[in-house]
Amino acid sequence: MKKFNHELANALSNASWQHAIDDGVTLVLDLAETDPFYEKKKLKDVLDVLLRRARIINFNEFPIFEKVDGISEETMLLLWSMKEKHNNNSKFKLYLIRYRNNLTQFKYLTCIFMHLIFFHNSGLSFGIDAVMALDGTLLLEEIVQAKEHLRAQYDELFPALSDHNPEVFPPELYTWEQFLWACELWYSNSMKVIFRDGKLRTCLIPIAGFLNHSICPHIMHYGRIDASTNSLKFPLSRPCHSGEQCFLSYGNFSSSHLLTFYGFLPQGDNPYDVIPLDIDVVRNEDPEVGPAPCEWSSHMVRGTWLSKNHEIFHYGLPHPLLDHLRRARNSALQSSTLTRELLQTDLDVLRDLSSTFEAMLENLGDEKIDNGEQTSWDVKLATEFKNLQRRIVSSISTSCNTGCELLESEFAKEDRLLNLNHHHDWLA
Repeated sequence: MKKFNHELANALSNASWQHAIDDGVTLVLDLAETDPFYEKKKLKDVLDVLLRRARIINFNEFPIFEKVDGISEETMLLLWSMKEKHNNNSKFKLYLIRYRNNLTQFKYLTCIFMHLIFFHNSGLSFGIDAVMALDGTLLLEEIVQAKEHLRAQYDELFPALSDHNPEVFPPELYTWEQFLWACELWYSNSMKVIFRDGKLRTCLIPIAGFLNHSICPHIMHYGRIDASTNSLKFPLSRPCHSGEQCFLSYGNFSSSHLLTFYGFLPQGDNPYDVIPLDIDVVRNEDPEVGPAPCEWSSHMVRGTWLSKNHEIFHYGLPHPLLDHLRRARNSALQSSTLTRELLQTDLDVLRDLSSTFEAMLENLGDEKIDNGEQTSWDVKLATEFKNLQRRIVSSISTSCNTGCELLESEFAKEDRLLNLNHHHDWLA
């Protein structure tokens, strides 16, 4: 077994400010020797981040926080980050990572705190062109609402803090733009870690924070300090071969969430990408009771290419949605037998759904083509996301239409059989 020891200088680790790393962390990558019976090396243990020693950040240095009602540790960390970003003497400003390449050659990678400014932009930083490119998607509203929430949070703090304590909160450092930067920094780079005392804290972890997300990750279970070794381990859930990028899972998030708070779209088919559908169903009026109230029902529909069953009664669509619409049209229907009444109900349901998703598709407009380097990063992401939404909606619409064709074909077979029986009766 060979070990690559990576010493990292002074890394900020704890959102509560009480357990920041003082002497840095050691990153250990254990690589298995080449087995003569196997052609590829395997990563045995990935990213064993050893927490060496913690120091206490003195809360007394910030007595002003005691005067702010309801301020959370996360908010305090945001305020600290906004100021520390401009501190040239910050112990957290420079990450000097020394690593060995092919066991002989040393290389150095310098990753400064300021460097994150250019690499953690998320959907919260979308410009007006990117926002306009999202027109017709729910993500547009989600980003607007998220920024409005953050803006309200900022306005509760400033300019009041700067007006009363300009020496602690210089107005030029605590602008809305800097607050948004700090939010994006922690949204896109932090991890939730359970410490030995059982408390869950938000952390910035050098190197581990740079691991990318994947729908099919190598690392799935992590985030708890090992009390016996005082380390944060990232065990493999599946093999990671030599030269292969090692991915972990940020969580079961939709592409809209990953874009908004992390600033990227995952590769491959994300099973958590759905089109929400709120259905307003009006029951038949009861003459004795009066008009029936409307009933709202919310459903999530994935891209139908992820479904394995596209036959009659299924159509690649979620069962709860189909059953709800069937009952709304005919509450007496219980059997799944191929009766003409049930088939007609399904045909009506699919036609209604097709109409709904065709309208969504029209609202999304035509697919846009990436113009390469001429397009900004945010417009590229917005365009890619909108094309993804179009693909999902289009698949649902196509499945509805294909289902209609299946049902119409079934009707045609029944009609032919009925005509044949009539013909035989006439001959008899």
